[in-house]
Amino acid sequence: MAHDHHGHGHDHDHGHHHAPASFGAAFAVGTTLNAAFVAAQIFFGVVAHSMALLADAVHNAGDVLGLLAAWGAATLAMRGPTTARTYGWGRTTILAALANAVLMLVSCGAIALEAIRRVGAPERVAGATVMWVAALGIAINGATALMFMRGRHDDLNVRGAFLHMVADTAVSAGVVITGLLITLTRWNWLDPASSLAIVAVIVIGTWGLLRDAANLAMDAVPLGIDLAEVEAALRALPGVAAVHDLHVWGLSTTTTALTVHLVQASGDGTALIRAAEHEVRTRFRIGHATFQVETPELARTCSLAPADVI
Repeated sequence: MAHDHHGHGHDHDHGHHHAPASFGAAFAVGTTLNAAFVAAQIFFGVVAHSMALLADAVHNAGDVLGLLAAWGAATLAMRGPTTARTYGWGRTTILAALANAVLMLVSCGAIALEAIRRVGAPERVAGATVMWVAALGIAINGATALMFMRGRHDDLNVRGAFLHMVADTAVSAGVVITGLLITLTRWNWLDPASSLAIVAVIVIGTWGLLRDAANLAMDAVPLGIDLAEVEAALRALPGVAAVHDLHVWGLSTTTTALTVHLVQASGDGTALIRAAEHEVRTRFRIGHATFQVETPELARTCSLAPADVI
């Protein structure tokens, strides 16, 4: 059989049936609530001389920008392909997740520097004010996190928003405890010390997001897909003699693509492509697959056959 170039499997339903199709409302409500909360934190942080509140305000301001970026990316990703962007705008969700992680780490650096400065010269802190404002943060961030909970497993972009809101809830709880301890002990150094603890929590929670987003941006195999398993599954299909030039990457934070050359010793090429499409879609949730079928003779001269060739 001559080379058959068949593009099949361009079905973007990856089994994400438990997540709503759009998180537009969640992004809108979450962004509005968090923007208002940031303003309140800055005001009361200055009034109460609380570095912990100001640190959390900087963190939440970064989250507002992150939510806006994620929201914009999710909206762009819904646009169809054009002659200039044949894959559409899906990759913006990857860039938004990456930007979210980088923004968080930069914010952490600024918070840590100011907190270290204040450890040596702590200012008097109004512990009760800190507690009430932080308690409000628990309610706002917790409610926002719940709105993104259903999509956190299927979309790295939504996962970034969810993790930030969960981290914010935990951080606000820590600030409440700090405010209580300051009220009881008058140990004002607890405020900058808690800021450093907040930074540590944020960095730990953000590192995984940064790693996964960077990998997707570099066209790495998406998390949860084992390339060796994909190759083995394709080799096991009836009529397949060999597999080469296999590539799997993320078109967006929800859409995975695959290209591969299948060497067919015998049988119907169309039937093989249909079987391969069904296998990668149902087993690995790869909905955008392109297969090239080759005879053994043509495969021996294929310039893309060596494993070290891209």
